[in-house]
Amino acid sequence: MSDKKPWCLIQHAHYEGPGLISEVAQDRGVELRIVRSFAGEHLPDWRTIAGLVVMGGPMGLTDDEEVPGLEEEMGLIWVAIDQKIPVLGVCLGAQLMAAALGADVTKGNREEVGIGTVKLTKLGQQDPVLGPSGPIIPVMHWHGDTFKIPRGATHLAESHLYRNQAFRVGSNCYAFQFHIEVNEKLASDFRDHLPHGVKIEEELRKSVEEAGREILGRFFDFALESKL
Repeated sequence: MSDKKPWCLIQHAHYEGPGLISEVAQDRGVELRIVRSFAGEHLPDWRTIAGLVVMGGPMGLTDDEEVPGLEEEMGLIWVAIDQKIPVLGVCLGAQLMAAALGADVTKGNREEVGIGTVKLTKLGQQDPVLGPSGPIIPVMHWHGDTFKIPRGATHLAESHLYRNQAFRVGSNCYAFQFHIEVNEKLASDFRDHLPHGVKIEEELRKSVEEAGREILGRFFDFALESKL
């Protein structure tokens, strides 16, 4: 039996699964243990995991009513970052990372939803995970909230509507406001939950998947290398 620790992936909604993240992790021999918070499953002790992925979801830190479990998730994120455990936050996960590090998360001026792009900052173009795919990266947007870049973090990407789209903390913790994990199955799961009139065109989705597979591959490669 292997004593290799698994990674934890927190899933907040039944239709927002890991998508490409699961495929890329499996290709690299990474075991992803999915915690379905929407089903009441409990978070692991940080000592039992080798990495952490926090997915998106329809809830948020700016909701009028407190969402159970998000404070606990932010605590786990903070400890993971403090202990230099690799972390990837996607959409809501990125907002939780920002909040865990003391940055403000607020409602945006308008929703940003659908296939689009992000532009890498100067430092983003030098980043080992995002840089090789830049300077313009195809992504899927699906958010109405936004965040400030935490103190000490590196601002990596922006879009036409939102300046803060991605940041890195240290060498192995990344927050992406956007989705790059959208494989064919995940796109199918998304479709019935998107705002009216928003469509995922297959050719554009394929370009997101192509970029996402490369970016996620580099994320896991660097994360695994940092733990050697």
